[in-house]
Amino acid sequence: MRFILYLLLLVAAPALADQDADFLAARDAYRAGNPGQLERYAQRLKDSPLEVYVSYYLLQMNLRKADARAAPGKVEGAVKEFLARPEDTPMIGLLRAEWLKLLGKKQQWDSFDAEYPRLVNEDPELSCYALQSLRSKDEQAALLEARKLWFSGKSQPDSCAALFEDALSAGIISGTDIRQRLRLALETGNVSLAQQLIGRLEGNNSAMTAALKNAAVDADRYLRKPAQDILVDERQRVIALFALQRLAKQSPELAAARWEKISFYFPEDEKHYFYGWLGYEAARNLDGRALQWYKEAASTPLSEQQLVWRVRAALRVQDWQEVLAGIDAMSQQQQQDTSWQYWKARALQELQMVPEARQIFVSLSGKYSFYGQLAAEELAGFTILSEAVPAYKPDEQAIAAMKSLPGVRRTMALYRMGLRTEALEEWRWLVHHLNDHELLTAAEIARRNEMYDRAIGAADETVSVHDFSLRYLAPYRDVLQAHIREHGLDEAWVYGVMRQESRFVTSAKSEAGAAGLMQIMPATARWMAQRLGLKSYRKALIHQLDTNLRLGTYYMKTVLSQSDNNPVLASASYNAGPTRARQWRGAQPLEGAVYTETIPYEETRDYVKKVMSNTYYYANQFGDTSHSLKQRLGIVAGKIGAGKPGAAKPSTSAGGRIPDALLSGASENPPKDAQGVSNNEP
Repeated sequence: MRFILYLLLLVAAPALADQDADFLAARDAYRAGNPGQLERYAQRLKDSPLEVYVSYYLLQMNLRKADARAAPGKVEGAVKEFLARPEDTPMIGLLRAEWLKLLGKKQQWDSFDAEYPRLVNEDPELSCYALQSLRSKDEQAALLEARKLWFSGKSQPDSCAALFEDALSAGIISGTDIRQRLRLALETGNVSLAQQLIGRLEGNNSAMTAALKNAAVDADRYLRKPAQDILVDERQRVIALFALQRLAKQSPELAAARWEKISFYFPEDEKHYFYGWLGYEAARNLDGRALQWYKEAASTPLSEQQLVWRVRAALRVQDWQEVLAGIDAMSQQQQQDTSWQYWKARALQELQMVPEARQIFVSLSGKYSFYGQLAAEELAGFTILSEAVPAYKPDEQAIAAMKSLPGVRRTMALYRMGLRTEALEEWRWLVHHLNDHELLTAAEIARRNEMYDRAIGAADETVSVHDFSLRYLAPYRDVLQAHIREHGLDEAWVYGVMRQESRFVTSAKSEAGAAGLMQIMPATARWMAQRLGLKSYRKALIHQLDTNLRLGTYYMKTVLSQSDNNPVLASASYNAGPTRARQWRGAQPLEGAVYTETIPYEETRDYVKKVMSNTYYYANQFGDTSHSLKQRLGIVAGKIGAGKPGAAKPSTSAGGRIPDALLSGASENPPKDAQGVSNNEP
């Protein structure tokens, strides 16, 4: 039997290689706009699982031609046939969206209306085309719906423009609505949209346009002008408020100083409005005056983000009454977020409302996430993970059935060719429709094929039945052990970081250039290689498994040593650089969960939560149940006294201090997925 299987593999390998070569050539022909060559490869691939991609390429090229003609009628039959296929693949949804955009552009509403209900993913451009179609039947209803889309600080697609124009002409969008959207545009810093909206205001607006331009270029310089030059009327106050808000992003201190000199010229409602933004920016800058400025905002409506940072400012100073008030001021939808559920329960507990707190903790404790685990730990006698969770292991029959699915075959083929983006989309489309048992079967197939990121992604999606050995895969342990022992690192934390950085994809590379399992920046790798005495090191070795792990663990030890041996602070440093991580500490010691929740950068905040949650679950998997997640988060030392006697000293094994400029998150700009390829995944 083994001999027969061996012969089958010998035959299959060349066939797969030919199929891969044909597909990559077809893809190149599509990109080059060569339909003749693409047709030839389409014939060769018609019986492969990737045929749907090649068919999509051909139809896409025809759609481009149809877009240049008066009507897309000639391709309609082929498109409808493609969209009617039974295959479950993102390519069908992608073509449907492109087809609908062409129909909308050509205003072929009957065909548009027939296909639009089948659209899976919401698309703003298509939403406005749908309203254009509705307008041909019920103009009033369409324009009223268009008005709802008006209130955004973001620029809207061209398909919305005609609707907005007609709604403005009909008075459905009023002058007050224009001013409201102008404020939204200024709040989001969309100067281009703001200039367009200023042009719609009544009267001569050239002075206002010029003022906006000056305020956008240098807010502080604009605000230093004499008050009589910039605060003549309501319109100029709008620009001044924009300049103040822009300045507050840079320096709440400076914005407050400028405000103090000109606040007299503003009516009470505008004063409250500005204090809401000053409190928000101060909170994001971890300025202790944030709560006072929030109070000055009185009853002015606050945005979701302003409300969030009001709560975070209260957490920093342990004002539990304000934490509770801030969460209660949120919308019901916002309050359902697990973060605010947890912190509401903590506030209730601190305010001696224990039964109410316990009720929330119980509802959260079944969620296998950062705040779900913390909630479980607040309940007395919480059970060990492995004893409490229903598990499932697929048998070989289930695995064989799953492997035969076209979506699985396409994903594996795309991965084999190194087309990770396409493989990722195909896999996401596949797992979206699977139940828990099917998800774990798909995850097991991915694991067996060393597609570790997809295995984790599928296992993460289960709702009631779980397999934490798949959700928290731990490959390469045999290679990693020596490096972990050398630097005395916590194996669970190392895996917690790696899972978040690369999902164990050895070839992973971020847009910033970070590479490999540990996502090390090239400059950092060179520096560490020198410190380790790797004289033969070259850039290509960053993807070599043992080298990447050797450099990465050395790097982690150094960052940990520079972070008071605190894994929370070290995780923040790994993502955003140690200087920022240290700046985010409080004047006094902070509970690790509070420090984490109040990290100003969203990416880093999310990153630290996931790393520390990963660490807890890996520790359980490795047999270390001695520390709860809350204990692992610990206390982050305050700025006062940090680094004095009693604080952790840098490890000699780490080889000294790494300059900030070389650390993976160290950049003058906020990190934007600079570290990992999967930071935004579950």
